[in-house]
Amino acid sequence: MAKEGEKGEWKEFIWNPRTREFLGRTASSWGLILLFYLIFYIFLAGLFALTMYVMLQTLDDHKPTWQDRLSTPGMVIRPKADETFEIVYDIQKTETWDLYAQALDKFLAPYNNSIQVQKNDECVPDQYYKQEDSGEVKNNPKRSCQFNRTMLEECSGIYDQHYGYQEGKPCIIIKLNRVIGMLPGKNGNAPYVTCGAKEYAINSFFNLMYFPPNGTFNLMYYPYYGKKAQVNYSQPLVAIKFLNVTHNQDVNIECKINADNIPIGSERDKFAGRVSFKLRINTKN
Repeated sequence: MAKEGEKGEWKEFIWNPRTREFLGRTASSWGLILLFYLIFYIFLAGLFALTMYVMLQTLDDHKPTWQDRLSTPGMVIRPKADETFEIVYDIQKTETWDLYAQALDKFLAPYNNSIQVQKNDECVPDQYYKQEDSGEVKNNPKRSCQFNRTMLEECSGIYDQHYGYQEGKPCIIIKLNRVIGMLPGKNGNAPYVTCGAKEYAINSFFNLMYFPPNGTFNLMYYPYYGKKAQVNYSQPLVAIKFLNVTHNQDVNIECKINADNIPIGSERDKFAGRVSFKLRINTKN
């Protein structure tokens, strides 16, 4: 009997036909509760939308309001196999170095002279290409300077489609990461790249050729204004050709950027402004 009484109490709690209450509340009570929460959540949604709207009014579509970045841009090499910084191949085995040539072809395709002439300007070298806004009037989209593939000469892939890999004189390409507003160099001195054997690789000796001459990043490619403001921007490149690397031996190489106002390394990132990689050219004995 006790169990039947408890069962009846539960049924009456769920639906009481005498008072017409559902879960202890009448229809009007449930209606008021639902109306309260409806108004409450509409208010919260409106407050969130208003907050987002006010915040978005402070942002610039073409330039970040705040930039938390290192004072020294990172460096990247091409070609790059997978995620490793190693270039290892056998001169006699075409399949081991052809993938590097193909990767460079793909990377350099946007730098073809015909494409650069259509999209970008022929700028005055050795000076910054500044395109300032006029008060509230935005000077967008901003123009960019041509970086023609032919400027890489022997490492352009135009005169040697194998980029020197088939003869043991490979080319690698270096670029700086994009940093909005950066003005590298000082007093008209353009930043430039130098490469050499790492300090512990004292037995590694080789000669290098740089393209463009002296491995410079010309000032006319700076400042960079951002992907939206400068849609056709072509990052300047430096190519390094290794002329007499010792074969059948690991050669550990470090390249770094040199500029009057770009520090090398920092407490936050000791590799800032430099890149290290291994080069090994194998030949049959």
